[in-house]
Amino acid sequence: MALVPAANVSPVPPSPDRFRLGVHPVDGGVTVAVFAAHASAVEFCLFKDDAETRVTLNGPVHGVWHGFVAGIEVGQRYGFRASGPWAPRRGHRYNPAKLLIDPYGRGLDGHLAPMTAPGASALRSNRDGTDTAPFTPRSVVVADPGTGFEHPKPRTPWRDTVLYEAHVKGFTKLMPGIPEELRGTYAGLAHPASVEHLTALGVTAVELLPVQAFASEPHLEGLGLSNYWGYSTMNFFSPHAPYATQAARAAGPEAVRDEFRGMVDLLHAAGIEVILDVVYNHTMEGGWGDRVVSWRGLENFVYYRHSAMNPQHYDDVTGTGNSLDFSQPAVIKMTLDSLRYWTDVMGVDGFRFDLAATLGRNMSGFSTDHPFLVALTTDPLLGSTKLIAEPWDVGLGGWQVGNFPMPMTEWNDRFRDYVRSYWLTFGAGKEGGRDHATAPELATRLAGSADLFGHTEPYGMRGPMASINFITAHDGFTAYDLTAYNDKHNEANGEHNRDGTDNNRSYNHGAEGPTDDVEVLAARRRSLRNLLGTLLLSAGTPMLLGGDEMGRTQHGSNNAYCQDNEISWLDWERQPWQFDLQATVAHLIGLRKRHLVLRPERFYDGVDIDPRDQDLRADSAWFTVSGEHEDEDWWDDPATRVVQFMRSLSQPDEADALIVVNGSREGASVTIPDDDGTLWNLAWDSAWESPAEHTEDLVAPGSVAEMPALTMRLYISAV
Repeated sequence: MALVPAANVSPVPPSPDRFRLGVHPVDGGVTVAVFAAHASAVEFCLFKDDAETRVTLNGPVHGVWHGFVAGIEVGQRYGFRASGPWAPRRGHRYNPAKLLIDPYGRGLDGHLAPMTAPGASALRSNRDGTDTAPFTPRSVVVADPGTGFEHPKPRTPWRDTVLYEAHVKGFTKLMPGIPEELRGTYAGLAHPASVEHLTALGVTAVELLPVQAFASEPHLEGLGLSNYWGYSTMNFFSPHAPYATQAARAAGPEAVRDEFRGMVDLLHAAGIEVILDVVYNHTMEGGWGDRVVSWRGLENFVYYRHSAMNPQHYDDVTGTGNSLDFSQPAVIKMTLDSLRYWTDVMGVDGFRFDLAATLGRNMSGFSTDHPFLVALTTDPLLGSTKLIAEPWDVGLGGWQVGNFPMPMTEWNDRFRDYVRSYWLTFGAGKEGGRDHATAPELATRLAGSADLFGHTEPYGMRGPMASINFITAHDGFTAYDLTAYNDKHNEANGEHNRDGTDNNRSYNHGAEGPTDDVEVLAARRRSLRNLLGTLLLSAGTPMLLGGDEMGRTQHGSNNAYCQDNEISWLDWERQPWQFDLQATVAHLIGLRKRHLVLRPERFYDGVDIDPRDQDLRADSAWFTVSGEHEDEDWWDDPATRVVQFMRSLSQPDEADALIVVNGSREGASVTIPDDDGTLWNLAWDSAWESPAEHTEDLVAPGSVAEMPALTMRLYISAV
């Protein structure tokens, strides 16, 4: 190992920004800058084969160690070593034996050794003098690709957005029509076969599970499993290399990056936006005594939340062992820099923030006006992207649904829970109970959840589109499994089925899991259509879990985070009923696209938007099974299970909509409201196995429609 004296490192790089964090190529070499405010020295470590050359950086200036190193070219593999106090009680854990990944690195080479590997225990946070370079990936110097793309971003308005949550690998790993070498990769997701499925379905954006470089947790490695979902970030600027094709991985980090950019560009060409699920709330370094790979070795005290009275221990509000400290400007800057990079250079269209309440926490709790949230939503670049919050974490006061600032949108877990309960737990399943899902609760979700997202000044500025409506997501049962399992079945995770939520609100319709009972299977399909129909016809922004459109099962697993296998991968071998379900979902999305009344941008007032025209319907109205206007007694009656919801834009050239829900276990004779309006056309009925069964069926106001038990219908007015 050769050491280069600090005198050979220029403190003034040939760049106007001497403190641009990361390692960046410039004429004659690279600029280097890394934040490590409490360090006494930081070395820039260069690797060629097994030889390491260390360059001592200058600084710190405002906590940044920096320099210009001549002769360094694109492709150089590197890392950092930081010296400083070993003082855990004060939150400092410096050890120059630990090779550290550049937090701002644009590419990675190699893999993090599993803790089960011989000698890998040296990665733990301790004073061990064992060199961790043999166990740590290298950061890699990459060239700036610029920000140009062949196709423009679709910039789909929220009003027209239909989200599709997908896993890069799992979506195409078994997809026919895609060459074997492209399956499970960025290139595979952009293959014409993938694009054809997405566009035929009608979705406008894919929301991808984490694609920033991540690593598996040590306890999974001990079980012979791996982190499949990716919520264990190792670097916030590098794409996850294992999702690239073998050819791209062999060519190096630039090729991996370019494959990701190519995927984004091809999806844009098809009109599909790319939303990234990002995990800025914690890192893969785990608890304070776990692995030292990057942030902990550079600036443990600043990057992570600590107990105020005992900085040796973390204040963890994420349940992962650590939480990034968003009261620190360095953490806010790193996150904003990363988001801008993925937006501008990588070309993505927006972000879903995992455990977003953590990002809005100062040391006294969550704040809507947190500096990070203000910076994010007012940033000229980021503020115009799609910003989606998972509005909770596991800390005190962690449930913050409805409290994020405009223009952010939020996952609506009340929509998920109430819709599941209405159709399954207390619909097809059982009645009564302390959390009986009543008609008013369902109505509130159908109408856009104004109780959660309407409290702005003035009222209602966020509108229904702020609510990301969903029935299922990656964590939990699939939609089909909601109808097929009463209990979770996570035995494959190696934790004796203790992991995963028990709050499933599911109903197996009389048989747990696979069955040949024709009546049970028919009832499951009907419930599945009710769930998906409610999702796609409610006011708000719908998010569909990838595979739900074709009845995908995870065989009862509701926590498949470590199942990189057929449990999680989409199975494209489908039975006829699955093709029917896919056609139903496409039909519903098509109806949503054709009729503005199904995607309102403002909350309902129950009045005519244009009172000058008395021939137009009010923007919303609720009716009983007999076609009468609702009243308080009807709303307050827990036995109310039939609801009629009339919606209108009060525009002569736009159709009106009538949603009729029969949530009872008996058939119902429903009187269509008699308002002297135009005829209604039955556009969809959840009793239909397929929309191909649909024929022209005009219904006059005041007529009686016979509805089977546990079904819903959509009528569209004949304009």
